[in-house]
Amino acid sequence: MSGSNRITRRDFIKLTTGAVGGIVAAGVGIPAVGYLIAPALREDKAGKPVVIGNLANIPVGTPYPFSFTVTKVNGWERTASTFGGFILRKSEAPEDLLVLSSRCTHLSCRVNWNEEAQGFICPCHDAMFDSEGKVVNGPPPEPLGHFEYSVDAEGNITIVPVEFKGE
Repeated sequence: MSGSNRITRRDFIKLTTGAVGGIVAAGVGIPAVGYLIAPALREDKAGKPVVIGNLANIPVGTPYPFSFTVTKVNGWERTASTFGGFILRKSEAPEDLLVLSSRCTHLSCRVNWNEEAQGFICPCHDAMFDSEGKVVNGPPPEPLGHFEYSVDAEGNITIVPVEFKGE
């Protein structure tokens, strides 16, 4: 039977086993690859604008504390981090604001407003920043960071949660 175009049983079984194996491998492999690369294709939620307050609730001349939470997804790990800061309203004008981070530039401790000292005090090493965020004393190498902001028609203050170095 040599030279015949007929397929033998053995060749038929080889071909059928290879085809079925390929279909099963593709059926399992394609979703598995999709599952593995999906986290890399997701949009990161950090850096999206956050509303932190309304001008009507913020007194002029006194730092007003705020906080917000940012959720970051890194692969299958989801991390929620809480950040905070202070809004200092210098006058009634909506553009006359200073939005400071509450993170000390020395060791990232949280600073608190001290009314008596008229400044931000870091509890870790007794560092002090003035109302504008500039270093008054202590080990911090630079002023408090700040956030860029915008104010809409209703007086809502929105920031992008990316901290900029102090000026």
